[in-house]
Amino acid sequence: MSDFPTQLLINGQWHDGSGAKRLAIVNPATEETFADVSSATASEIGQAVEAGQAAFESGWRDMPPGQRAELLHGLAKRIRDNVEAIAQLETRNVGKPIGDARWEVDAGAKVFEYYAGAIGHLCGQTIPVARGGFNFTLRQPMGVIAAITPWNFPFLIACWKVAPALAAGNSVVLKPASLTPLTALLLGQLAQEAGLPDGVLQVLPGAGSEAGNALATHPLVRKIGFTGSTEVGSKIMKLAADDIKRVSLELGGKSPNIVFAEADWQRAAAESPMSVFANTGQDCCARSRMFIEQPIFDDFVNQFVAATESLKVGDPTLDETQLGPMVCASQREISESFVAGAKGAGRDIRTGGDRPSERGFYLNPAVITGVETGDRAWCEEIFGPVVCLRPFTDESKMLREVNDTNYGLSGSIWSSDLSRALRVARQVESGVISINTHSSVHTEAPFGGFKRSGLGRDLGMSAMEACTEVKNIYVGE
Repeated sequence: MSDFPTQLLINGQWHDGSGAKRLAIVNPATEETFADVSSATASEIGQAVEAGQAAFESGWRDMPPGQRAELLHGLAKRIRDNVEAIAQLETRNVGKPIGDARWEVDAGAKVFEYYAGAIGHLCGQTIPVARGGFNFTLRQPMGVIAAITPWNFPFLIACWKVAPALAAGNSVVLKPASLTPLTALLLGQLAQEAGLPDGVLQVLPGAGSEAGNALATHPLVRKIGFTGSTEVGSKIMKLAADDIKRVSLELGGKSPNIVFAEADWQRAAAESPMSVFANTGQDCCARSRMFIEQPIFDDFVNQFVAATESLKVGDPTLDETQLGPMVCASQREISESFVAGAKGAGRDIRTGGDRPSERGFYLNPAVITGVETGDRAWCEEIFGPVVCLRPFTDESKMLREVNDTNYGLSGSIWSSDLSRALRVARQVESGVISINTHSSVHTEAPFGGFKRSGLGRDLGMSAMEACTEVKNIYVGE
């Protein structure tokens, strides 16, 4: 695969956008524009939704499950056959290290394989009822589902949204982020090659203010699956309210990393930098608030700083690179403003926060101590390579501080005392918790947040069930 599409995929055909606006695609490592992509208008969104509804009604929803599974397995195979090409394009568009990009593309193939296999396991129930007779439920597809995906994991999260919706028998209109639409368009091309019927998966990049709003308000769109900022998620809920559209929202985070003194804290110090700095900190799961028990605090910080300074920041196309550039200049400036604010308040910048090179949107990961609970860097989502560490002495007080946030997405707990780890895990107000690891995302398990971190769940059977409506049928005696 030596080329990549830059047009809109509508009803099986590639089209230039009718509007004058096009999306300039910049390589974050070089700051050079290397492509421009069509931007969908509200009219084109309408065309795609109507085509999706027609494809849904004309055969996709009623296709035998085995045939639908075969098509999705075929798409997974095409993803696997093109892992390197997709990963190289992702790295060029997003700036993520090539090793990470390869892993994410492979994980995207696994998502399609999982949901292809799940098609035969999406079942209703038979329910004994007091009146006698026979009562059963069906899980039926909704129709057209809009998938609106972010710029930080463009290919993988597109797979998260698209695969369960298609597996359940829905058609999908996918709107990728304006900064990073290229691998979503490739996914659409591979779906065509795999033989998915025209209109079942359509891909239309465009501005959220036009294309996104048009999807959120179109009367034929039955559900919106969105990953992105809490602010935009709130707007989507409001736009969806008039039609009572179903929504699933995976939004922001300010996740904790709690390390108790009895833990293998040396291992935690060595592994924790990548829990917040992976993807250059551009991750809603980033454990950007660290709570370290007082007896080990100083030693932990020293080892954590050393591990942070050993991370390889640089050219994302090199296999040895661990942290690439940030996605754009404005995202880097936001992170720099948090570091500058902490420094101005007299906090201790233990390392990082500076630019390692003149070209590319790079930023060395920053470690901040001496912070107070009201500090902006401690309270607000940064979405960049910045972490704050505070000591604690009292478990109950620490948990109050952990939960003193509007967010509740992820988090880690390090302890060799399993009873304590489970007790704390139950009390942390987050949708996903890891104990003695930072691995918290699994294709087979539900993923999502509490409070302003979201609504509904991606992944696992939960995501597929959320792409259906439950119908109850009663047959009298």
